Amino acid sequence: MSNQAIVVERTALESGDLAQVVLNNPKKRNALSGEVMRELTATLYDLSQDSAVRVIVLEGVGPAFSAGHDISEMIGRDEEFYSSLFGDCSKLMATLHAVPQPVIAKVDGVATAAGCQLVAACDLAVVSDRSSFATPGVRIGLFCSTPMVPLTRAIGRKRAMEMLLTAEPISSEVALRWGLVNKVVPPEELDGEVMELALRISQFSRDTIALGKRTFYRQADMTEEQAYGVASEAMVCNANMEDAQEGMDAFISKREPQWSV
Repeated sequence: MSNQAIVVERTALESGDLAQVVLNNPKKRNALSGEVMRELTATLYDLSQDSAVRVIVLEGVGPAFSAGHDISEMIGRDEEFYSSLFGDCSKLMATLHAVPQPVIAKVDGVATAAGCQLVAACDLAVVSDRSSFATPGVRIGLFCSTPMVPLTRAIGRKRAMEMLLTAEPISSEVALRWGLVNKVVPPEELDGEVMELALRISQFSRDTIALGKRTFYRQADMTEEQAYGVASEAMVCNANMEDAQEGMDAFISKREPQWSV
């Protein structure tokens, strides 16, 4: 692994590439400084433009997936700095939803504050059974207000408030039960489990996955009536797509579909 704070590694799948975006600063527990967040956002954007990339995995080197913001750069700064920093944070989280590829958080260790926010903002999360998650900002007088946005949407109000108000970490098993993560496995099985999930996703049409992900986040916080409007519009668009026509014909013909990308 290089000395870069963020490293991208690619693995060829049967139907494209898996891009592993690695937070690579274990000495600082993969802290999310302003510079790191901007670089991570730019990296995700670049990958979003690459049609060969089918799935993105976000992971961290060392015992921490990410310990959150780099507190050392936040002392004695002015309002303009804080506005820029948390603006960069919000842009990063929005980018995770905006990229057309599914993003899987691969966690083997602790994910705290904005690190926990990263996990909650990813589309999926596969974690080791020694991982833990916390929003401990109240301990230092800085409430985890931005982390609570995806956290509340992932696990619900009461559970999110418990994490935010007590600063107590939750185990991987609790995170699974609460809906923060999708699967918990022993550390030695983590790589294989993430790869298996990526392979399952990559067998489907890239355009269909991209449209489905975009629609999912558009409708998630709407009323049921609004959500049906958005979803129906997406179904119309989807049904007219080349891959949907190919997939339906393949289903009727009892053959494997041949996707356009």
